[in-house]
Amino acid sequence: MPADNSIAVEGLVREFKKGPRAVDGIDLRVEPGEIYGFLGPNGAGKSTTVLVLTTLLPPTAGTARVAGFDVVREGPKVRASIGAALQEAALDGLLTGRDHLKLQTMLHGLPKRERVHRADELLARVGLTDAADRKVRGYSGGMKRRLDLALALVHRPRVLFLDEPTTGLDPQSRTALWDEVARLAREDGVTVFLTTQYLEEADVLADRVGIIDHGRIVAEGTPAELKAGIGRPSIHAIPCNEADRPRLEALFSRYGEPLGNGDLAVRLRAGIGLADVVRGVDAEGLVLDDIELRAPTLDDVFLAKTGRTLEGAGDGEEGAS
Repeated sequence: MPADNSIAVEGLVREFKKGPRAVDGIDLRVEPGEIYGFLGPNGAGKSTTVLVLTTLLPPTAGTARVAGFDVVREGPKVRASIGAALQEAALDGLLTGRDHLKLQTMLHGLPKRERVHRADELLARVGLTDAADRKVRGYSGGMKRRLDLALALVHRPRVLFLDEPTTGLDPQSRTALWDEVARLAREDGVTVFLTTQYLEEADVLADRVGIIDHGRIVAEGTPAELKAGIGRPSIHAIPCNEADRPRLEALFSRYGEPLGNGDLAVRLRAGIGLADVVRGVDAEGLVLDDIELRAPTLDDVFLAKTGRTLEGAGDGEEGAS
């Protein structure tokens, strides 16, 4: 029987004592070899969902199967089938990168003859060969995240959970990690469940995206489908004179729905174009420093579905997350 690399969730609920339903009856399915991006504001239920799916937190109701195993009744089999790189990497600053991998291969019971080869293979894969024998306390944040990913891959998991994997990384380190995650799914068939605070990351990596808010999934689909659902482009402008902002806001509201994100911006109504707005600005004798027409983005989808933006949001989910 072929291995099942999927994730299947039905009616999943996690309710904390004297607290809200952090996860409120969600359904989702992640296909084998798929990268699934899971987005949500702080406290929306992202990390709680990951903790349930990785057997670190029992559900209150509903079912979840990971790699074909029930997270409640078959926890050990789930844990043997998954890798997890969560927000806080459990690294010892006094050990080297190679020491960490050596220990991890032993804990997973790899035959002794395979341990050195597997450690070398993973160090090379995440670009840490040259730093393998340096103590981790001297690693940069990006190097630590890459080592944490290598540790999660030691036992060749069928399903990989990445919770905010690139938070705080510089663009080069982030791109390197994106490349490795994409390769894992494409070449090794690993199913990836990715929570992220970077909408660009979900757009680049994810085959499908789910948006969770107040414990419920409010949108799901491919990035292209979700952006097409928003449909209409938006106009974004910067006034030449800040004192003109109230008049410009009133003018722009004639052409579309204000985005409500603090910018001078509207989602255009059907049949309205950039030229219409520019003519209106000229007719009112107003002046702009800049005006831009933007196609829908995942940020627009997120704002439309949750009423909030995700930019700069850390996870910060404790207890009722």
